[in-house]
Amino acid sequence: MRLPDTAHTTRPWRIHTLAPDFRLEDVWELPTPGGPGDLARLVRQMSTGEGRFSGATRALFALRWKLGELFGWDRPETRVGARVETLRNRLPADLCEGPSGPDLAAVPFTSVYLTDTEWAAEMANKTVHTVMHIGWVPGPSGGHHGQMAVLVKPNGLFGRAYMAAIRPFRHLVVDPALVRLIGRGWQRRAS
Repeated sequence: MRLPDTAHTTRPWRIHTLAPDFRLEDVWELPTPGGPGDLARLVRQMSTGEGRFSGATRALFALRWKLGELFGWDRPETRVGARVETLRNRLPADLCEGPSGPDLAAVPFTSVYLTDTEWAAEMANKTVHTVMHIGWVPGPSGGHHGQMAVLVKPNGLFGRAYMAAIRPFRHLVVDPALVRLIGRGWQRRAS
């Protein structure tokens, strides 16, 4: 379920000080009920890239990757470490010395840092520098669950136009499908 921005902005996440120049795109509650120490389990699940999207979502991703190939949006020189500096260079000493967490297998996100309550991974291309932030939050009835926030830093006017163009597809198709996929994986691992 999509959440108001305040579900992310009012929490004392470390990402706030590391990415103040990024815009919060959206926040989603993840169907991952668990205990206070289960973030590492969710991070392992997400990093393996298990599960499959529905046909419509797969088609949107295939179209996006094809357009990226045709227009050069995803070339190596547009990625983190080339076009943009990694957020790892902004980490304070305590986060540098801690685990960065795993990179994602299915998509080109590189882990930035991992704590007991949050994980951040980043990717960049010609259109945008993006951070996926996963927080582990207490629920109203005593348990905990994941919360995903997407932060973006569009690359110029083209990046802003690109983000505006894909926003309806992200909100109506891609992100809800991702939330369902994460929930199915969580349930499979629990049983």
